[in-house]
Amino acid sequence: MSARDRVLFVCIRNSARSQMAEGFLNALCADKFVAESAGLEPGNLNPLAVTAMHEVGIDISEKGTQSVFDVFKSRRLYSYVVTVCDEASAESCPIYPGIVKRMHWSIPDPAVVEGSYDYRMRAFRDARDAIRAKVEEFCGAPFPA
Repeated sequence: MSARDRVLFVCIRNSARSQMAEGFLNALCADKFVAESAGLEPGNLNPLAVTAMHEVGIDISEKGTQSVFDVFKSRRLYSYVVTVCDEASAESCPIYPGIVKRMHWSIPDPAVVEGSYDYRMRAFRDARDAIRAKVEEFCGAPFPA
């Protein structure tokens, strides 16, 4: 088996977008990549993100959140670092140092959406679907329906 490129997905809290991106990449392109995720201010995994991913057959419920600084201090090396912050909070989105290919995917933060459960769930589904499209493009392969 050939070596797989390591990818780190980064957002502010590591509670939704970066976790969903990690889940999709590991499910879709495990033969090419191994993905992790981290955040600037890690919080708790958002249960709506877990539900949105469960709807497409990916279980992220056992994932913990981690700090991008802890990842950096561990000296793990990555081929790609992908930030998934929206443009409004891009200045707060952490930059991972080192010699890596950096990419930015502007994904609106579904966690800031207020309203009914159904309205908030729609925001998580929209973020999930946008992330799925970006991962499919990155991998060069569609996610099975």
